[in-house]
Amino acid sequence: MITIHLRYEIDADKLAEFTEYGRRWIRLVNRMGGTHRGYFLPSEGDSDVAYALFDFPSLADYEQYRIAAKTDPECREAYAFAAETRCIRRYERRFLEPLDA
Repeated sequence: MITIHLRYEIDADKLAEFTEYGRRWIRLVNRMGGTHRGYFLPSEGDSDVAYALFDFPSLADYEQYRIAAKTDPECREAYAFAAETRCIRRYERRFLEPLDA
């Protein structure tokens, strides 16, 4: 299993838009073979940083998802929504391997 960790720098004045973006991607990742662990929005501390975690069975499965997301109509709508609202300033992606007990 591979876990993808996303760190977003968001526009703090567009938290509602980012929340909508996150709700879309939770459903989309789950529909496309992953397991979304959720978005983690600012509460205390930095008001412009958010996180997301989701899993895929393998890096190869994640790559297949990325290819499919480029042409999937709902994914394209979600990408367009973020671009139109400019709720995301930048993001970083990390790949993690879980260490089980």
